[in-house]
Formats: sequence, structure tokens, C-alpha cells
Amino acid sequence: QVQLVESGGGLVQAGGSLRLSCAASGRTFSSYAMGWFRQAPGKEREFVAVISWSGRSTRYADSVKGRFTISRDNAKNTVYLQMNSLKPEDTAVYYCAANDNIATMDYKEYDYWGQGTQVTVSS
Repeated sequence: QVQLVESGGGLVQAGGSLRLSCAASGRTFSSYAMGWFRQAPGKEREFVAVISWSGRSTRYADSVKGRFTISRDNAKNTVYLQMNSLKPEDTAVYYCAANDNIATMDYKEYDYWGQGTQVTVSS
């Protein structure tokens, strides 16, 4: 079992930055690929970024590539999402998720989810 708790969301102006954190419980955190997803009102949940269990492999959605960076600290059981150059269209609830198989963009492959943290970007 893995429990995930996101933090770091908030209100920021366009062009600003936020860093989201996702703290995981459980001794096997380092064996999980970790993903970030987001969901805006009235829209489907969409992939943002994923990092492999080792941290050596990352993938990003085209919409955030070059602006967002995913990282992890296995000693602290935490995964991060650094978000720079934020745009109003980044406004959404952001979720972290754990997957004990592969670093995939498919949300259906993820076994554990956090409760989400709201990110609002004003224009």
C-alpha cells in the first residue's frame, strides 16, 4: 500500500512558478514509477509528467515540455513537480499517482492516487 499526499498548490499569476510536492508513505516508494496528472473543470484527466523508479527516465506532455520538471528524492519518499512560466490553461487540480509497473502516461495503469492540489493561474 502507498498513500500519497500532495501539497504546494495555490494561486499564481501567469508567468509565475510553483513547486508541487507529493509525499508517499510506505517502504517501497523507490520501486514505483510516479506520475503527475491534472484535471480541469469539465475536462478529462490528463497526463502531465512521469518519472521512473530510479529517476533516470522522465516523460512530459507536449503542453508542459520545457516549462515543468519532475524529480524525486527516494530518501525522502517525495516526488516534485517544478512548474515555471505558468499559463492560465495550466489551471487544474493536480494529482500524483504511483505505478509499480512502468513509467506510463496512461492514468489507468496507476494503482494509487493522492487527493489532489488546486493550481490556479490568473491572467
